[in-house]
Amino acid sequence: MDQIDTLPARPPQPTASLWHNRAFLLLWSGQIVSETGSQVSLFALPLLVLAFTNSPAQAGFLSAIQLLPYLLFSLPAGALVDRWNRKLVMLACDTLRWLLLASVPVAFYLGHLTLPQLYVVAFLEGTANVLFGIAQLSALPRVVAPKDVPSAYMLSEITQSTATLVGPSLGGLLIQFAGATLPGTMLAYMADSLSYLVSVLSLGGIRVPFQQQRVVAQPQSLVQDVLEGLRFLWCQPLLRLMALLTTLINFMQAGITLAVILLARDTLHLDTLTLGIVISANGIGGLLGSAIAPWLQRRLSMGPIMLGSLLGWTLASTLLALSSGSWMLILAMGLIGLLWPCYAVVVVSYRLSLAPDELLGRVNSSFRLLTFGIEPVGKALWGLLLLPLGARQELIWIALGLGLITLLAAFTPLRQA
Repeated sequence: MDQIDTLPARPPQPTASLWHNRAFLLLWSGQIVSETGSQVSLFALPLLVLAFTNSPAQAGFLSAIQLLPYLLFSLPAGALVDRWNRKLVMLACDTLRWLLLASVPVAFYLGHLTLPQLYVVAFLEGTANVLFGIAQLSALPRVVAPKDVPSAYMLSEITQSTATLVGPSLGGLLIQFAGATLPGTMLAYMADSLSYLVSVLSLGGIRVPFQQQRVVAQPQSLVQDVLEGLRFLWCQPLLRLMALLTTLINFMQAGITLAVILLARDTLHLDTLTLGIVISANGIGGLLGSAIAPWLQRRLSMGPIMLGSLLGWTLASTLLALSSGSWMLILAMGLIGLLWPCYAVVVVSYRLSLAPDELLGRVNSSFRLLTFGIEPVGKALWGLLLLPLGARQELIWIALGLGLITLLAAFTPLRQA
């Protein structure tokens, strides 16, 4: 495919406030529904695999397979998103996810659901997640006015936090309602499937372009496109440091949810509904974090916010490891969720302000190759270690790792950022 370039004349930027911006409201409303559905199925996935195989390692592997496309496809996806129509990419991804998620309960009720199908669905859904996420984030500066980009991203973080709050609780209710784990997880998958259909309909109502107007220019290979995005990321010292730091954080935190599920189920003997509330505490914290993140940004620079978040995650992981009841798990998961919006809005706002529109997809994908691509490695490794270590011991190692990262980060230029 031929390389594309921007026209000299840039199309007018949106000027309406977020609450009067029809395109953003449609995009955001679809995201609210689909993100909630995703959290329902994400909560159900390890329970489904544990009921299906009684293997924590399989649960870890399947979660890793869902994230593996970030490692495999982030770089080419960013280059392709910069070439293709971002809106059509998002519509195609949501349509695919709608069909994929629906195939699981259909196969179950026909008596043909197998573990290989779950692996295929997880991998294809993860691939669609990669393309959709890069396209959506890259489209955001075209949908809202430049001054509203941080606020729009913060609303996306609020959406994620709300979904993390509502989704697991809803998943727990569906499983309790069904009376058994397997039928309940099928209801969760059907709910997620329908949420993507809602997102397709909301995207279809948006009329503004998701990228600058483009024309055919001198052809350039996909490899050259990819290298251009990587080069931009690597040549920005602070952005490079942010990418490496976030990669280490995501690796350490990749094992937390599965370890908490096993600790709550096998050691603390919590029921499914209580477990849903524990996981939902992450969303409650995220909502609070989204509320205080703008206040923090106005009063603190990037470095203290990022270093403070790291210290908080270390304390929260320690509390998880020492938990003797549901209230300690809820408090720790809430603290983890509270800190992510504060950390993420600094990193993402800086990245979106730094990269030009024609490079946004590639810069975002290069960043996500590291930060999201490490998560399947982390989930697979921590899932394997659950058997010899146990959930509580694994959480101790996660806390120690985060503490070491905090110490190292304190001696980088981030301290003065």
